[in-house]
Amino acid sequence: MKTTKAILLVSFGCSYLDSKAKTIDQIAAKAKAHFPDYKIYQAWTSKVIIKILKKRERLVIPTIEEAMAAIAADGIESLVVQPTHLINGLENDVMTETVRNHAPKNLKLRFGAPLLTSTKDQKAALSAVVQEFSSLSSKEALVLMGHGTAHEANSVYAALDNMLKNMGYPNFFMGTVEACPDLEDLIRQISLTDIKKVHLAPFMLAAGEHANKDMAGEQENSWKSLFTSAGYEVVCHLKGLGEYENIQEIYMEHLRQVTDSADD
Repeated sequence: MKTTKAILLVSFGCSYLDSKAKTIDQIAAKAKAHFPDYKIYQAWTSKVIIKILKKRERLVIPTIEEAMAAIAADGIESLVVQPTHLINGLENDVMTETVRNHAPKNLKLRFGAPLLTSTKDQKAALSAVVQEFSSLSSKEALVLMGHGTAHEANSVYAALDNMLKNMGYPNFFMGTVEACPDLEDLIRQISLTDIKKVHLAPFMLAAGEHANKDMAGEQENSWKSLFTSAGYEVVCHLKGLGEYENIQEIYMEHLRQVTDSADD
């Protein structure tokens, strides 16, 4: 019997193949296992990363436009779109609009929620990460690097920082590479404590360019270099959020919520 139901997993993309394999690919594998009645498609939104991988690795990743054309050609009648984005920001808004603009007229279309949509999701995502660092002493800090956005949804990062404190981790901090709280805010906050050692970890789906260069790079303006210059011992952890099984399960739960309603 021909499959007429499908799931489209949309990611920003990652140029680091090892991180892609541990995150984006793992989420796709879980979706295939959890939803055997659905055909799984994937698309990336970063045309720059798609171009890099095509040239460097001869790896072809579909854009949203290309994935939607394949979905139409395959005769899919019901489509659930699940972003691996973290927040309901600009990237998610553009993705939603692009999918709608390229959807066949009679396609039944539903969208799953990004990772950090609800307070419950936010607490679950933070819990998955802090468990790995729960043995840090009071003289050690965990600094999480989020992406950040000019979109109003950026307020979630300050909320996450406050949530960490309310969870009993006064030495755990949330920052962003492109918005607020920024690195200057973080260094100033930590300077008011007796912390001597800083652990840096990405709060992004994959440990890609931002994690490897902006966070852990050797250049003088990386987070690692600037914390070192400020007098701290620095340890970098290159593990993307998509590697945490509990976070993968949040995406599966978001998919379940939408596929259940789509099947009604």
